[in-house]
Amino acid sequence: MTENSAADVSIVVPAYAEERRIGRCVTGLRQLAAEFPRLREVIVVVEPSGDRTAEVARLAAEGDPVVQVRENPVHRGKGSAVRTGMLAASGEIIFFMDADLSVPLRYVAPFVAHLEAHPRTAAVIGSRRHPESVVSKRQHFLRERAGRAFNHLVRALGLSPSKDTQCGFKAFRRTAAQEIFSRSQIDGFAFDTEILLLAQKSGLRVDELPVEWINDEETKFRPVRDGWRSAWDLWRVRAMHRRS
Repeated sequence: MTENSAADVSIVVPAYAEERRIGRCVTGLRQLAAEFPRLREVIVVVEPSGDRTAEVARLAAEGDPVVQVRENPVHRGKGSAVRTGMLAASGEIIFFMDADLSVPLRYVAPFVAHLEAHPRTAAVIGSRRHPESVVSKRQHFLRERAGRAFNHLVRALGLSPSKDTQCGFKAFRRTAAQEIFSRSQIDGFAFDTEILLLAQKSGLRVDELPVEWINDEETKFRPVRDGWRSAWDLWRVRAMHRRS
């Protein structure tokens, strides 16, 4: 594929109460765009939290036309923010990733290359459980155990064969993103599982790739509070999609 025919790339970043981290994230993405010209669009979707996340993101963008900052009117959850950005993105390949950049941005180019080398693949997802992945900084013991329990429940309910549905680094072809996110309904942390189930039910191929993971202690996920909510959302996903 020549440079002229290469697909444009969009990156979506959901942001809730990210005043302390969003500036570094936007700066990193602007640097990536300068080094990787195919990155034509960064969409930061801010869910209202009462802090200065949107303001800090715009200051970090410094008027750069690559960066858009959108604000959802009501806080509904990470899934809602990702859905907003994925459906608004114009790139032929669309990523979503967490504001803490726990997966380094150097993985954007190889994920794009994988999609282009495998035309039947609709999406590629990072997996911390991949045998070639490197976890440079582990999560807190309790959160790691909660994550493993969550993924065991996902497989027990028959929702996804993936061993790591929750890694916040995924890329989709535009057609697949439109098909999946226009049908997704879960707004909370369990939204990843729903979109992978929707891909599976649509017959779309999803490949798992290794990544480096550098945990950021300033996580928004609380194992007890959010763990129970996410488990309940898994039951909702199972019920909704059984009916459909």
